[in-house]
Amino acid sequence: MTVIVTGGAGFIGSALVRRLNAQKRRVVTIDKLTYAGNPDNLAGLPHPELHRFEQVDICDRAAIKRIYAETKPQAVYHLAAESHVDRSIDSPAPFIETNVNGSLVLLEAALDHWRGLDATAKGQFRHLQVSTDEVYGELGITGFFDENSPYKPNSPYAASKAAADHLARAFGRTYGLPVLVTNCGNNYGPYQFPEKLIPLTILNALEGKRLPVYGKGEQVRDWIQVEDHAAALQLAVETGRPGETYLIGARGEQRNIDLVRKLCAILDELVPQQGGRKYAELITFVTDRPGHDARYAIDPAKAERELGWKPVYDLATGLKATVQWYLDNSAWCRRATATYDRSRIGLG
Repeated sequence: MTVIVTGGAGFIGSALVRRLNAQKRRVVTIDKLTYAGNPDNLAGLPHPELHRFEQVDICDRAAIKRIYAETKPQAVYHLAAESHVDRSIDSPAPFIETNVNGSLVLLEAALDHWRGLDATAKGQFRHLQVSTDEVYGELGITGFFDENSPYKPNSPYAASKAAADHLARAFGRTYGLPVLVTNCGNNYGPYQFPEKLIPLTILNALEGKRLPVYGKGEQVRDWIQVEDHAAALQLAVETGRPGETYLIGARGEQRNIDLVRKLCAILDELVPQQGGRKYAELITFVTDRPGHDARYAIDPAKAERELGWKPVYDLATGLKATVQWYLDNSAWCRRATATYDRSRIGLG
């Protein structure tokens, strides 16, 4: 079985590629290698002979068509995306180009490929649109997103992902393409580019730099370890029902300020500072993100019930393992941040 993973050199995509490769699945990674795409994320695959890498922009119709023709995939995991909300505030256009137009190119290629398959292969083919809980907008202090929640995106990033989700569903309804959509909470774990909260906090703390927290840090996010997410994506493709949406969450709600304090406490334990100083002393509250959603939380009951999926990591265990990974992989961190100064963006 050959599968395509778009964005396979990114954070979540590479976790999925590593998982599938370890199972001796034949994987074709498509990645443009923007600032967040990193070949180091795919180094040391246990079965490199089963992995093919294509440095291709998903907006390149000719290249995508060629890859489909040459590899004849049975499934496509579409994860390639511009993904940082702050960057979308400063420059929305790349998010529309990649997340909307690129998703359309992939859907059209998948449709052409699927139409040329025999009846058995048609029934087996799947196209998975991997999305975010941010498409649903903002929750109040109670309640959860589920598969029937209305779309109310509040950032250019979320709007671009919402558009891609709608396109995927439209291709399923209009053309019969076997499409699934998954929406997930905030991922954390190894190989995450340090513009995101957890790796940024870890690396800044280790260098004695301030730890920026937006507003008062009271925003709530639903956190999931990236390998748990990758397992859910595989189950969605292999056992999910075409046309369905599955929300993937690990019931890991946490205020941003509390998450940062937990990271500081783990660092205090693993790499204590001289003189007994605490890393939490570096926390600095900064101007909040424009239009910042106050709370996200996911009800994963459908995925648990229909896919048989359960997360392996609880937040405490996952965070400690993540901190340890960054401590153990300083060379990766140096290379990943060589052209990134971790300065504040996204003020509009």
